[in-house]
Amino acid sequence: MIGISACLGGVCCRYDGQAKEISALKKLVASGQAILVCPEVLGGLPIPREPAEIIGGDGFDVWNDTAQVLTNTGEDVTDLFKQGAITAYQKLREEKITTIILKENSPSCGNNTIYDGTFSGNHRSGPGVAAAYFILKGLEVFSESDWRIVMDREEV
Repeated sequence: MIGISACLGGVCCRYDGQAKEISALKKLVASGQAILVCPEVLGGLPIPREPAEIIGGDGFDVWNDTAQVLTNTGEDVTDLFKQGAITAYQKLREEKITTIILKENSPSCGNNTIYDGTFSGNHRSGPGVAAAYFILKGLEVFSESDWRIVMDREEV
């Protein structure tokens, strides 16, 4: 069994109230081969919500308390992002999940890239808050562009 970002599984939970469904991943959930998590919602953020970006670094920097997550209006939502990552990890751990496919560019779930903190649409290298936490906890983290690799490897 694997974990999947809820928006990739068809849940309308992104900041804009939309999903980024990948039908093959949704089918894995329907067949009981995957579970969905949305760290931002699990942290208590509403749907929809203001866009948020990491300011001053990446997800690892957030955990090191040298960066923060702010909305486009300046609200500090760092603690909600951290709590969501912890809660999502606990859910994954309860299901003995060691591999997760996350939504790239997200301030929570981005694995390789996130938005650069300027709310300009530009990206930077680095993980989001939940992706960094999952990596620190030993999970294998993949972005949605690698979902086929995970499916082939996991034989799901």
